[in-house]
Amino acid sequence: MDVWSWITHLPDPGDWPETSDAALDFKVASSPAKSIVLRAERTAGSDSEALATFLVCLEGFHPSNSAKTLWVSNPCALSADGSHDFRPLVLQLVQEVIARAPSCDPAAGPPKLDLRPLFAASQFSNFFELVFLCRLFWLCACDSPGDVGYLYFQAMNPALVRALDCKDAMREFLASAGVDWEIYFMRSLGYMLAKWCILRELSPTESGATELGFGFFSYAIESHGLWVLRGYAPVLAMERTHHHHQGHPDGYAALEAKEPLLRYALAHQQLEAVLQLEYSASSREGDRFIRVGVRVDNLRLHIARLAFAKRDPCHQVGDGQEPASPTDERHFPSRVRVWVGPELGFAGVSCLSLGRSTENPEREVEREQTVNGSFGESKFPRVRATARISSRSRARSWRWEQEAEGNLAVFEGVLSDTATGAEVATWRPKGKGADPRGEMRRRYAGPGRAFSKAGGLVVAGDEYGEWVWWRVGREMEGKALQWRVGWKVWVTYWPNELKTPYMETRCVEWRDEVVLPL
Repeated sequence: MDVWSWITHLPDPGDWPETSDAALDFKVASSPAKSIVLRAERTAGSDSEALATFLVCLEGFHPSNSAKTLWVSNPCALSADGSHDFRPLVLQLVQEVIARAPSCDPAAGPPKLDLRPLFAASQFSNFFELVFLCRLFWLCACDSPGDVGYLYFQAMNPALVRALDCKDAMREFLASAGVDWEIYFMRSLGYMLAKWCILRELSPTESGATELGFGFFSYAIESHGLWVLRGYAPVLAMERTHHHHQGHPDGYAALEAKEPLLRYALAHQQLEAVLQLEYSASSREGDRFIRVGVRVDNLRLHIARLAFAKRDPCHQVGDGQEPASPTDERHFPSRVRVWVGPELGFAGVSCLSLGRSTENPEREVEREQTVNGSFGESKFPRVRATARISSRSRARSWRWEQEAEGNLAVFEGVLSDTATGAEVATWRPKGKGADPRGEMRRRYAGPGRAFSKAGGLVVAGDEYGEWVWWRVGREMEGKALQWRVGWKVWVTYWPNELKTPYMETRCVEWRDEVVLPL
């Protein structure tokens, strides 16, 4: 039985034990001598106004057993007919998870959230278990002995895997929470998942799995003429597509023990992505078709640091104001692929027209012509004329392209080094001792930097806003079509200011569907 089922199947108030020695217990995690228990106790009161207290009890840990009050109900929470109201419990747990988030503003106060639609969502029990486990993680990490956290991760692997299967409920929560609280909640959850990723990589046999690939949450909504896609992924859980460690016999991508700070910094990072697609459906009198257009309105990628270290608010990544530190190293976006189009196999949409031609960029050409002449019988020229003609093309870090895959329009951006033209996501060192810092060193500083000072990427519609068009038969007018949207993001780590031979590229993919009304 999962924790939500246990809570909702608690007996009527008249059947609850009146003493703590006979309390209702749910064993969350246990070993032969130690356990973490969720306990429900009834506080004094009549059956119609009974109060429930939920506690987390740590049994068998040194120095002594302890209990932490998790929630105290209001008088109306428990009902004699068994219809208990535990919505305040869910709200309090969500608020406490948000309050623990890295970079959360302590002056913001508790968020005011309307969670009523969430209770009707499918997979709600898994979502509640995920919130409960996240709150329990912060309790074990901050307010408990050290070996409590070890037991938590050792025993929680099956429960966490089950709890992460809550896409529908998570979608409902994120879409209704608001962007600010959404970011704080996902960073708090991402910090817990980062710790779990580290454990699974260091002891795969003990944690029960060697492959990661979990904790990726995304959703797509329609808002004021835009399709908005938001996605979150712990970097350490993303699929590794390329890795290299120079100096190792096989180039194996393992960070050595002498680089613990770098390993910590790279593990505690999360990709936060926002994609806004503008869409349009129009027709002219006399046309036998409806024109459907889509363009990229805004694309924002950010690698968030899941850390609590204090830092000067004016300090930015790679600004050169402080000595190079491993904690300043981070992954950066190196490739983006977005696709959008009608549902698979729908024959009523045709004639996809792209809005950008394949570029044939000019290259730098330099010609020099010298004319020498002399007078008399002298062997040395006395007259010399030189003419030099050159043309240059503007170098850009990001190259944006369009292509088609069936009825899907594909927008793709690739990061390249301006000096060599090498694509960053697939770059491999040539020879032992090759230093990628020479390719894109200090990519966060200077007027030609490829990223913002904070380490993110922003692509606006004025830079890449060409429309792509489909033609839909007029017989579809007045109907709604299912439209596929998705994107894949690659992130790469190259050393920036730090001297290390370690490099890697990871990727994550999100897919969803939206409704196109005609």
